[in-house]
Amino acid sequence: MTEAVNKAVAGVDDPEYPGVSIVDLGLVERVDVTGNGRASIGLVPTFSGCPALDVIATDVRDAASAVTGVTSVDVHWLTSPTWSSDRITARARKALADRFTVAVGNDDKAATCPRCGESTVEQSTFGPSRCRAIHRCSGCAEVVEVLRA
Repeated sequence: MTEAVNKAVAGVDDPEYPGVSIVDLGLVERVDVTGNGRASIGLVPTFSGCPALDVIATDVRDAASAVTGVTSVDVHWLTSPTWSSDRITARARKALADRFTVAVGNDDKAATCPRCGESTVEQSTFGPSRCRAIHRCSGCAEVVEVLRA
């Protein structure tokens, strides 16, 4: 049953990036299912004030509850480990770049433009949310949203 719950949770997309799984974004830390069907799912928020936390938790709860044999679902946000962009899979990085013109930033190097591959130049440390910043590509001048830890 744990495998079925994992599969169901993997089908939950980030509400801001449809088609990009919360598993691939590194939000799912653990999924435990007891023999009597009680599921406990631990999620790691990108940051504690993320406005999508309730939506994500509800979507995860609904997906896990739909699995045959699951009797209850507890979804909780963990304070440890902390999320970082290192948790994002290659598949999610590609989807973010291809579909949303979003690059993934690392503290130790410049983000790469998803359009042309050049380094980006940061324009603003502020973005649409705390985990995102707006950059400009030094090569093609494309505006690039950058996910950051």
